[in-house]
Amino acid sequence: MASRKLATVKSTVRKAAKAVRKQTTAARKKVAQVKKAVPARAKKLLKAVPAPKSAPKSAATGELKLPALHESTTSTGLKVIAAERGPLPLVSVRLVMRAGGVFDPPGKDGLADFTARLLRRGTKRMDADGISEAIEFVGASLYAGVNEDVLSVYLTTPAEHFSAMLDVLGQVVREPSFPEQEVVDARDRALAQFANDLDDPSSIADRAFTRAVWGDHPYGRDLGGNKRTVSTFTRDDVVRFHAECMGPRISLLTVVGAIAPETVAAEAERAFAGWTGGPDVEPMLPRKQEPLAKAGTVLLVDKPDQTQSQVRLGGPGFWLGHEDYFPATAMNIALGGGFTSRLMNEIRVNRGLTYGVSSYFDTMSSGGIFALSTFTKTASTREIIDVALKEIHGVRDAGLKPRELKDAQSYLAGLYPLRTETNESVASVIADMRIHGLGDDWVEKFRDRLRAVTPRDVAAAAKKYAFADRPVIVVLGKASEVKPLLEGLGPITVVPASDYE
Repeated sequence: MASRKLATVKSTVRKAAKAVRKQTTAARKKVAQVKKAVPARAKKLLKAVPAPKSAPKSAATGELKLPALHESTTSTGLKVIAAERGPLPLVSVRLVMRAGGVFDPPGKDGLADFTARLLRRGTKRMDADGISEAIEFVGASLYAGVNEDVLSVYLTTPAEHFSAMLDVLGQVVREPSFPEQEVVDARDRALAQFANDLDDPSSIADRAFTRAVWGDHPYGRDLGGNKRTVSTFTRDDVVRFHAECMGPRISLLTVVGAIAPETVAAEAERAFAGWTGGPDVEPMLPRKQEPLAKAGTVLLVDKPDQTQSQVRLGGPGFWLGHEDYFPATAMNIALGGGFTSRLMNEIRVNRGLTYGVSSYFDTMSSGGIFALSTFTKTASTREIIDVALKEIHGVRDAGLKPRELKDAQSYLAGLYPLRTETNESVASVIADMRIHGLGDDWVEKFRDRLRAVTPRDVAAAAKKYAFADRPVIVVLGKASEVKPLLEGLGPITVVPASDYE
């Protein structure tokens, strides 16, 4: 189960994926591949990146291979990667920059997310309605969102309208106007949503867990902000964030679809001409994974009307691209990352304590956590925690059985090709490879690296990450009934749910 902090960007991706499916259905009826004329001057901007020699040769055999990547840089410093991919006449674009939640100014948690949601609300040349009409008229889609590390803008468009839609994207990124009334309306909507979230126990538990497990680290901030911070947002805050944190020199544009790479280079130069602002170099948090400051403690979030408890457990993890990724991921699939996992079998199937339980690694550019998420009736709160810890410690102490590892490898290897199923997913994975330093052979070698994991590798990863130290425990429920059940798990702190509005 993913962290609540990622809800905004995941909602964005779901919307974009829905739009892509709708456009793909329409495009299949055309049964034509669109290619544009290529300006000769654009060819000079390009540099082809050959696929790794070890890459599989044929997608038909089930092997994975990205299309050839062609790189260029605009005169403003924006890096561009184009990958021509047919046969459908669709193009997916992802513009990503290091301007995520960790770069919110002090006391302004949620400002990056707030700014992203306002990008489409007007530019110097178009108001919000004009932007929407231009996008909808050609059957395109345009969304923006943030996660902890990056701010992303997603565009999907029919290939024949690529130039016009890239111009719209360029406008919303280069010259958003941030109308005062739009800022006020967005702030009011956000504050109303915080009040609504108090009625969602899972949301409150996730928010409390994020703060507890990360403490004072920037990853512990509320990605969407909170009532206290968002209520202070002004138009000046948004304008300042755009000018200081968003800019071409820290951005990457990936374009995938039925469009010539030379055309992409030329159109990117045109659409982003004159873009200035932002840092000269990418801001980065240091990669340093340390023990959690609140390890071994229990946070009890009191919500007196609850008859169930939301339970979260967390410990240190690792950053994206870490050498432990493959053995740790294989371990987690068998432990709690699949429907036939140990945790699911013992907690749901054998004991009937919950309808759902999962463990996961939440990985960011500079760090990560290993966590468990579940819920149960109030009376079985302690039982579900004890059983979960027993299963996690069992993997930590003895690793996986060979058959468990093999099943986990087969399961994940079978799912991974979905990462390259659509143009949008390819554009996103290319951006991720570059932004997080995964290497251009990440997709091609993913399944080989996964299958190379041995039981010994898994055992070593389990000893590091399967709660080698006592975890942070967060429980949301009726404190008067739950607190006695938590005795012995560590020092208990009780806070009201209203603290997380």
